[in-house]
Amino acid sequence: MSDKTLSGMEWIQLGKRYLMETYNRFPVVPVRGEGMTIYDCDGKAYLDFLGGIAVCGLGHSHPEVVAAIREQASSLTHVSNLYHIPQQIEVARLLVENSFAQKVFFCNSGAEANEGAIKLARKYGHEQLRGRDEIITMKNSFHGRTLATVTATGQEKFQKGFEPLPEGFVYVPFADIEALREAITDRTCAIMLEPIQAEGGVIVPYHGYLKDVRALCDEKNILMILDEVQVGMGRTGKLFAHEYENITPDMMTLAKALGNGFPVGALLATERIAAAFVPGSHASTFGGNPLGMSAARATLHVLLGDGFMDHVTQLGVYMKQRLEELRGNHQCIKNVRGCGLILGMEMDMEVGDIINRCIEEGFLVGSAGTHVLRFLPPLVVEKSHVDQLVGTLDYILGDI
Repeated sequence: MSDKTLSGMEWIQLGKRYLMETYNRFPVVPVRGEGMTIYDCDGKAYLDFLGGIAVCGLGHSHPEVVAAIREQASSLTHVSNLYHIPQQIEVARLLVENSFAQKVFFCNSGAEANEGAIKLARKYGHEQLRGRDEIITMKNSFHGRTLATVTATGQEKFQKGFEPLPEGFVYVPFADIEALREAITDRTCAIMLEPIQAEGGVIVPYHGYLKDVRALCDEKNILMILDEVQVGMGRTGKLFAHEYENITPDMMTLAKALGNGFPVGALLATERIAAAFVPGSHASTFGGNPLGMSAARATLHVLLGDGFMDHVTQLGVYMKQRLEELRGNHQCIKNVRGCGLILGMEMDMEVGDIINRCIEEGFLVGSAGTHVLRFLPPLVVEKSHVDQLVGTLDYILGDI
């Protein structure tokens, strides 16, 4: 039997045999995607409201990104960062011209981008802040799975079993500016946070919180690091989520949707902060490779096109309204929250069964904790897709 003729269950059994069990995988074996839809190896179609966990912002197999990858793969896929890579320089220029930053470092994932931010903050702290090395992060946050980023993550469940954890991290409640102020000491070099806590339950802080954090960082002469790995790249209706509060961080991390499925991560910083990195301070073998940069360049070209962000904003408002209507019909829905096309629906029950029922009905949705359904559709979603999802959820919740 050739690989192409294996059934979904056969693939699942092979996966259990050969792969480390680091994921609770759902019984779906995707093999092809187009726009909002993916197809499994048995021919079943699914409307994707998870988008690879906020990765496929332009939808699956977007023609501009596919063409860019195909063209670049035919000429040059990889060279060392010991040389100058034009595609990397072009993407860095696009990010700088459309953000607060003056310098960019490229890597391959959000965890790597956050590792870079932690290293840069400590390097700057040692050199410019009289040796400060402590970073304050938020309880319920998520910053990655490496040893440093899982320590920065303010959730014990992700840290358990990996002790001893690196020192130098302090946790405070999210959106509590007074607790944050009290936690700052003469060792603090930076505050690291997500504009919206995504994995933590789609938690949106009070309006003005980011401005308050920025003012506190200025007052105490410490760095503000924003993790926009999940909420950046147009997810909220702005290219970057912090634009809603018109503030300027010192550093920002990106990944996920930056390559629309191709692994790309980035650390952005002001020139003053970036100067702490010198040759030998940090590196990434595959970071900024020509193939990944071609994907990122094509992705940015679409995101920055006329009317794209307006579409995201309009669909975000529409989807939230439809979910609120659903809430009015089902007492088990406690809350609907989010911004743009990152939305959470808090339930009075665990959501695993709902996700499985959605899969049976041909819809992919996610969770953020045990009691929150999380929706991260490709930014090209249309009202008709939202209507289909809401209708299916209405049916499923009524049945449950």
